[in-house]
Amino acid sequence: MADLITVEDPDDPRLRDYTGLTDVELRRKREPAEGLFIAEGEKVIRRAKEAGYEMRSMLLSAKWVDVMRDVIDELPAPVYAVSPELAEQVTGYHVHRGALASMQRKPLPTAADLLRTARRVVVMESVNDHTNIGAIFRSAAALGMDAVLLSPDCADPLYRRSVKVSMGAVFSVPYARLDTWPKSLESVREAGFVLLALTPDEKARPLDEAAPHTMDRVALMLGAEGDGLSTQALVAADEWVRIPMSHGVDSLNVGAAAAVAFYAVATGRPRA
Repeated sequence: MADLITVEDPDDPRLRDYTGLTDVELRRKREPAEGLFIAEGEKVIRRAKEAGYEMRSMLLSAKWVDVMRDVIDELPAPVYAVSPELAEQVTGYHVHRGALASMQRKPLPTAADLLRTARRVVVMESVNDHTNIGAIFRSAAALGMDAVLLSPDCADPLYRRSVKVSMGAVFSVPYARLDTWPKSLESVREAGFVLLALTPDEKARPLDEAAPHTMDRVALMLGAEGDGLSTQALVAADEWVRIPMSHGVDSLNVGAAAAVAFYAVATGRPRA
């Protein structure tokens, strides 16, 4: 059973995992280096635990202690009970959901490990917006994608915002980082995947014509919001594909486009 510890000092060193959560640059560097990530909210904490992540500690406002009692009773990790005001002092923002957990990261699999058994893979290039990362993982989980591969400069899927937006789906879809870009795409092709680059370019083939759901192994490539896939990535692809648009709309947000494309790749065909 975890120890329930009341903390009244925002500078208490035991709360160090939770300090400065709004400092994005600090957390981007610190969390991977220290092997931790932050799960926010009851559902996300439970999903992280169910996915086998070890809990380092929990930070709860008083009213959440009873809600999380079953989790507390199963944990050897300390649970810090604090006031909402102290939580805000420590984290830098009002913790609306009243529950945070510091979780231990797991070693990432290699791309080769994932490609060995996957058939439907997402490949992201330079996607640095944590909201988009979370939305893409959530759609990937919901629509049957098997794995995610990230270019070296993609944002961290386990950053608090990504985890929160995905509602814990980042724990459901295995992911790996590619070592070099775009050179590593060749190893994806060698594993038997057709590389499809999603782009609004008019030269791209409509998804319903490309019929990716009929292909044996597909790797769908997505670029960052605004810039899209780089020229190098587009050149490395086997085929360019696009989502047919109506009413003069030229493109979708990458999170929305990903959901449509995942349906086409993993399940069926979008309507033109």
